[in-house]
Order: sequence, then C-alpha cells, then structure tokens
Amino acid sequence: MEYTVTGEDLQNLNSYWTDSQQDLNWSSVFVLPTWQQIWWQVFGVGAELFIRVIRQGERIIGIAPLMIKEESALLIGDTDVCDYLDFVITPGTEKEFFLALLDDLKNNDVRHLKLTHVRSDSTVLRHLVPLAKDLNCEVSSSQEDISLEMDLPPVWDDYLASLNAKQRHEVRRKMRRFSEAGEVNYRFVDEVAAVPDTMGLFFKMFTESRRDKAEFMTGQMETFFRLLADSMAEINLLKLGILELDTRPVAEIMCFDYNDCIYLYNSGYDPEYNYLSAGLLSKVLAIQDSIDKGRKRFDFLKGAEIYKYHLGGREIPLYRCQITIK
Repeated sequence: MEYTVTGEDLQNLNSYWTDSQQDLNWSSVFVLPTWQQIWWQVFGVGAELFIRVIRQGERIIGIAPLMIKEESALLIGDTDVCDYLDFVITPGTEKEFFLALLDDLKNNDVRHLKLTHVRSDSTVLRHLVPLAKDLNCEVSSSQEDISLEMDLPPVWDDYLASLNAKQRHEVRRKMRRFSEAGEVNYRFVDEVAAVPDTMGLFFKMFTESRRDKAEFMTGQMETFFRLLADSMAEINLLKLGILELDTRPVAEIMCFDYNDCIYLYNSGYDPEYNYLSAGLLSKVLAIQDSIDKGRKRFDFLKGAEIYKYHLGGREIPLYRCQITIK
C-alpha cells in the first residue's frame, strides 16, 4: 500500500488528537498539540516548523512533530520545559512510519535528526534507531539524564508498604507532625477561571523556595507557564495542588492528569514552613490523592532529586540520539 506524507501545522494536530477514530499513541503530555503550540508560541523563534503526517491510504499511521534548526530536524520542544519527547505513531506501524519519514527527510534535503531526552521505551530507541542502523545511517546515542516514576497500587497502605522501613517511618512522622501544627487542608484547583490567581501564588512560592528556581523563572518562562496552565486547564488536564495549614497556603504543586498518570511538573513552598517539610508533603499528599482517584502511575519527571527515590521513584534513562541519513 502506498504512503503519503503531508506537511501540516500545529493547529491541524488538534483535530487528530480529538478524533476517536484515530489509533495514534499520544504517549505523554509533552507531545500533545496544546503543549507544543504553547512551546512554539513562546520559544519557536529561530526554527522552522516541519510537521509531517504520514498516511496509509486514508489512515494516519503517524505524526512527526519536527522543526528545522541549523539544518537539522528536532522534535518540537526543549529539555528545559519538555521532560521527554517522542513521535506519535499508531502502534504496530512503526517500521512503515519511520521508513516513510526517513525517505521524506532525505527528499527534503534534511540529513540530520537530533533527538534529545527520549525515553528508553520510546519509539525512537525501540524502532527508529535499529531501523536506521539497518539502513546504514550513522547513529549515535548516549544517556544524558534520568526521569523517575512509579506504578501506583490500588490503596494507600500498599503504597506505604512498598517503601523501605526508614522512608515509611519518615513519611508517617512528617505527616503526623504537620497535622499536629494546625488544621490541614489539601485541595486541587482546576477551574479555568481560578487558574490565573492560583498561578500567581505558585510563582511566589516557586521563586521563594530556591534560588535556582528564581533564576530559572525569567519573564519568558513565566509567560510559558501561564499560557500552558491556561491552555491545559481548558482541556481538563491541569491540576494545581495547594497545601494549607490553618487556611494559609504553604506549598503548591503544578501537575497534569493525563491517561491515568499524574505528571508532577513543578512545585514551590513557603520557606517559613520548611521545618515542617511542607514542600515534600505537598508531593506525598498528591501521591495519596492519585491513589484515591485510581490513577495507575505517578511521574516525578526529569531530575535525580533524592526525595523522588525516597518516595518510591524508579529510574527511567533519557537519551540523546543523532542520526545522519544516507
């Protein structure tokens, strides 16, 4: 069967994501059209969109959300705000998709694919890299970072039992000490109208909690976070978790609820409550809420912070791959 390749824009991808007739695997929040539209709007200067949609007859078998920068093709996004990336493919058609894509890239004089922060279970490493090697392309890959995640059990007690004795004791001790300090309330904000004010509180805690976070949150980055929060709230994926003590907000997390997984994107806390481990407990309570809601996975995302290990995270390697097409 013949394959057709079309160049399309980001707006078109929304219709493919919402089309229930498509079997495309939108594997994470970072490949969703909404996310990539916001990234492109804020950070896309200096690059050219090169989105390819590949069809087998009338059926879409995959989408390559690419951009061209310095004569190389890259997945739309960057490692600062997109923890990992991948292609969007109908399962079972990976070989056909990548053969058509590589041929299209070559026909358009694109000779280099530079793919950063791809997971060990990504289509890039499982399908594209072996295929490219079989075609005698020059391929190099190396680990550049890690992400941490964990599968969630059906009940909270099972989660606690999965921790080692020391960490289980620490979680219980910190939760008890916090509850003894006053009235505890943990709530989630996801209403579109409430997002701007809640994000204002988030930025305050984010920048006050650590110096490196304050340096990270430039004006351009704040624009990205605000637009992202608004847009993800509109498609019902944003969750802003607020931990309160005696009605005073002391910590806040920004996360996304997608495909039975909670993505812990970022967080902040009031340094005045560091002695009560407010920042850590905002994440512990998010895990508890995720279990209560029946979610299957909790993704701590990129970075090897020690608390992720203490709370049960397991490592997922992230790789950098470069392919020279012949």
